[in-house]
Amino acid sequence: MLFSSITFLYLFLPLVLAVYLLAPRRAKNAVLLAASLLFYFWGEPKQLPLLVVSALAGWGFGFLLQKNKARWPKALSIAVCLAPLLIYKYADFLIASVNSLFGLSIPLTNLPLPVGISFYTFQILSYLIDISRDTAKLQKNPANFVTYIALFPQLIAGPIVRYETIQAELDDRRQTLSDVSSGITRFCVGLGKKVLLANQLAELQAKLAPASALACWTLAIAFTLQIYFDFSGYSDMAIGLGRMFGFHFPENFNYPFISQSVTEFWRRWHISLGSWLRDYVYIPLGGNRCSKGKWLRNIVVVWLVTGLWHGAAWTFAVWGLFFAALLLCEKLIWGTALQKAPRAVRIVYTMLLVIFSFVIFNADSLAAAWAQLGGMLGIGVGAASSADVYYALSFLPLIAICAVGATPLPKLFCARLKKSRAVLEPLLCAGLLLLVTAFLVEGSFNPFLYFRF
Repeated sequence: MLFSSITFLYLFLPLVLAVYLLAPRRAKNAVLLAASLLFYFWGEPKQLPLLVVSALAGWGFGFLLQKNKARWPKALSIAVCLAPLLIYKYADFLIASVNSLFGLSIPLTNLPLPVGISFYTFQILSYLIDISRDTAKLQKNPANFVTYIALFPQLIAGPIVRYETIQAELDDRRQTLSDVSSGITRFCVGLGKKVLLANQLAELQAKLAPASALACWTLAIAFTLQIYFDFSGYSDMAIGLGRMFGFHFPENFNYPFISQSVTEFWRRWHISLGSWLRDYVYIPLGGNRCSKGKWLRNIVVVWLVTGLWHGAAWTFAVWGLFFAALLLCEKLIWGTALQKAPRAVRIVYTMLLVIFSFVIFNADSLAAAWAQLGGMLGIGVGAASSADVYYALSFLPLIAICAVGATPLPKLFCARLKKSRAVLEPLLCAGLLLLVTAFLVEGSFNPFLYFRF
């Protein structure tokens, strides 16, 4: 079930909210658990047992790790809880790579990738590691732990919510009118970003082929903006939904397209993943408090994991290593010169590299990525066709709106309307909901890109 669907907006969410608000305090987690399992079952009925078993395994291993701080229980619990992700997501990638490398014909498993498995696996792992470090309190109630893992607002595409972030709210939380109001506003803004901007950018891409330099650039820019509004829109909706039910999820984006370096970009983009990898991979490997050789290794490992976390394909591995190379270059080669450059130059530099990176990210193969990157440089293609010019000009207003919308300007504008916000916010939410409903009824393109991760 999609957040941006008529069923969710007008049936599931209103009913769940009504039952939740009427339920006594001791029954609220039970309502959320039932709603979350139904939400997942709606789209992934065959994979629901895997979700529940994975969550219960993580809960059980928590008791073992609290009592025994030796390495083997920690390694065993991590291996068992990580196994489903490795099997479902990476088994066929490994088999196909071995077949290609050695000329073999080992049959693929063809296992369907469970929606959200990368997100909920990382949440289970963070809980286990925090228990072993004594930085999180053991959850003794299995139903509450499954509720944390399956919580529908952030179940299928994040943000990655660590147990320690919401452990107090999971056991006892206060739901205020202010939280519900701000949650509704945040949800509506995210819904608008997804349906009115990301979906329309996807339609532009469906009309173009990378057959000219203009088309290649248009496709690259449109996808970069689409994935931002798609994923940040989903994060806004998740944070807003969490707020409606009394949870305070972490922010996941902080205007990454105003970054003045690639290093800064990754402090602003997918913040929950970046902080997870920093705390549970980079720092345990030694971080930067080690020899230069090991530090370089740590950077490469973290960014290879970052790439492969997004998908089991060589394009994602190269995408991650591309950023590893850029970050190392900023730290070791041109970082000082970059800091001295004008602010506009630094932003353009960052955005060009980010746009190039998302060409690799979005490509079906490395060959397709190289072809589009070459096309952007005018290699092997013409400048533009009449159809490419037509579509580029037709969607130029949308791209301009998205470019402005990806900056803090709209937020700054709204901040100036403090005296009118009590009236304007409900009107804005109602208007966005009506407009989104019209688009959804019309049947516009409506998948979430991050569902595949």
